[in-house]
Amino acid sequence: MHPHAKKNAINGELGDALKLSLTAPASDGRANQSCVEFLANLLKVPRSSVTIASGQTSRRKVIHVAGLAAEEVRKLLLA
Repeated sequence: MHPHAKKNAINGELGDALKLSLTAPASDGRANQSCVEFLANLLKVPRSSVTIASGQTSRRKVIHVAGLAAEEVRKLLLA
């Protein structure tokens, strides 16, 4: 995840991870909130369905989306 970017976007893949750019700054958890909102909007699921499972203070995060399998999430985000 890259905070303080010009726009919210998925910038490709890095190994088994997706690279995200977010406009929100990393301070006070704003980038984490922005990440959850951005992914929820892209996947067309409620924000409550998207959680950060690990990596709250790291640039590398594990995201859990309730009701969707990992491969389904990846397919929807890279479409």
